[in-house]
Amino acid sequence: MSLNAPLTAAQARKDKMTSFQAVQSKEQITAVVRLAREIWQEHYEPIIGQKQIDYMLEKFQSERALAEQLGESYEYYIVVHHGQSVGYAAVVPDKSEPALMISKLYVRKSERGHGLGKKTLRFVENLGQKRGITRIWLTVNKNNTHSIAWYSRMGFRNAGSIIQDIGSGFVMDDFRLEKTIGQQTP
Repeated sequence: MSLNAPLTAAQARKDKMTSFQAVQSKEQITAVVRLAREIWQEHYEPIIGQKQIDYMLEKFQSERALAEQLGESYEYYIVVHHGQSVGYAAVVPDKSEPALMISKLYVRKSERGHGLGKKTLRFVENLGQKRGITRIWLTVNKNNTHSIAWYSRMGFRNAGSIIQDIGSGFVMDDFRLEKTIGQQTP
């Protein structure tokens, strides 16, 4: 199914069980921080190790860091499914071109496999389309093979390698993945 294809009646009913709440309050920031700790711990420990997880959570996903990001150009959204917070996404409009960076797109392990990642990606694409954005992009750790394969299935292409020093002796060794909005997905 294409991420942009019309929904069947059954898919539309199922989609109504999922919503996306813009993060604006201190309580919502706290909810995102809790989700980040849970998801990052489970997902990234085998990829980057505990020390880098702890460092990155404090630097990028603490209450202070999220509040600062929201004060800049970041937009965070909580994924709510059946009334429960099950994931989150963050996007950043690119000031130099009509593009939108997906800074975060995470779903709890217990909720994966139910199409919530696709719904979240569709939500991000719709945000972009409403703003006249033609391209979305993100970075993903080169050793995060499961996520790389998923993004490839969603229509992203590898646009090259990026290595960023993030301080305290840590680097992010990533691929930049890009997708043209409106591109059909198998």
